[in-house]
Amino acid sequence: MFEALQEKLSKVFKSITGKGRLTEKNISDAVRQVKLSLLEADVNYKVVKQFIDEVKKEALGEEVLKSFTPEQQFIKIIRDKLVQIMGEKSEPLHLNKRPSPIMLVGLQGSGKTTTAAKLANLLKKKGKKPLLVAADTYRPAAIDQLVKLGKMINVEVFTGDRKNPVKIVKEAIKHAKDSIYDVMIVDTAGRLHIDEQMMDELVQIKEILDPDEILLVVDAMTGQDAINSAKAFDEKLDITGFIVTKMDGDARGGVILSIRYITGKPVKFIGVGEKVDALEEFHPDRVASRILGMGDVLSLIEKIEQEMDKEKMEKTAKKFMQAEFTLEDFLDQIKQIRKMGIDKIIEMLPSQFKTPDMDLAGSEKELKKIEAIINSMTPEERRKPHIIDYSRKKRIAKGSGTKIQDINKLLRSYDDMKKLMKRMKRGKIPFIKGF
Repeated sequence: MFEALQEKLSKVFKSITGKGRLTEKNISDAVRQVKLSLLEADVNYKVVKQFIDEVKKEALGEEVLKSFTPEQQFIKIIRDKLVQIMGEKSEPLHLNKRPSPIMLVGLQGSGKTTTAAKLANLLKKKGKKPLLVAADTYRPAAIDQLVKLGKMINVEVFTGDRKNPVKIVKEAIKHAKDSIYDVMIVDTAGRLHIDEQMMDELVQIKEILDPDEILLVVDAMTGQDAINSAKAFDEKLDITGFIVTKMDGDARGGVILSIRYITGKPVKFIGVGEKVDALEEFHPDRVASRILGMGDVLSLIEKIEQEMDKEKMEKTAKKFMQAEFTLEDFLDQIKQIRKMGIDKIIEMLPSQFKTPDMDLAGSEKELKKIEAIINSMTPEERRKPHIIDYSRKKRIAKGSGTKIQDINKLLRSYDDMKKLMKRMKRGKIPFIKGF
């Protein structure tokens, strides 16, 4: 997410680092480079113009020019302005009725149907009882796709007669009330382009549904086209917000940085992958930090809390501190990391923890190798690695499709970790100054 923009802005900040004090020329050069970086990222030119004008005005102020750390002040100004144009704070869903109707709209190909399931899954995790409504009767297999996704997340999908979207919505409202659902998520039909027939039908569904939220699903990879369709949908339906999909692809980030400024409506969620759990609440401050290479540690912590077994984590931490951590515990940790996705973890880390040659595929491959090695051990070998002699190593290597050197490497790493745990237990590890 935002790799290209992050790289370009990083070069701008490096160019002003160590200058002592910034001059008007330093700032003008840096601002010009920031402007080019944003335009290349497909940010709307109106947004770029206002953004640059405000940054330049503030950066040329006395506070920055006289600062002892001018480059930090400049980066702070950029971050604050990024947060400002993206909306300053996260906007939660406003669910006022019971059941609360949420209407998803958008062009075909934006990922609307998958997003409906992702949203249902997210709300279910928050303790809601959602109902999915399949009102896209135009796209072949759209209803079947939603039914399949509903089964994956164990959420009911109301399909009605599969022919008349208006009738389906009317019947779904009654069914949701009778079955005591908290939320109705209605997947409406998309088209390849905006037309009057499409809009008239959506207006009709809106009148029947009286939704608490009308969310426009836009594809981050469509760039400025997404802004144009957003304005058209908003004029007809008065949308309440956006879900921006495919943020994990090679999108340049322009949509996220433009859409709030152009329409005045907030981005509420972003899609960051194809899996049903790959939907995140949108936090402007966190996204700004990601763009500037500062990472997103808060989102990482939240993801760990959501994905990892809390009870297991506490037990593992206790074992670690008591120097009782076994290879079975190590295997559990690897499974949890792979479940979260090592690429997602690394993406949220600040740039100082990353290296240009960081090999995600290699890291994933290494984790798979370690998992295979430990899985090829007997329960006793996992608990007591010291009993693993040469003949056992040969058997484990054969069973895991690895080499004896790989077994030795894992066991050495484990021994080093055990030594560290014992030193920590005895209080022999001094605190690092400043922490």
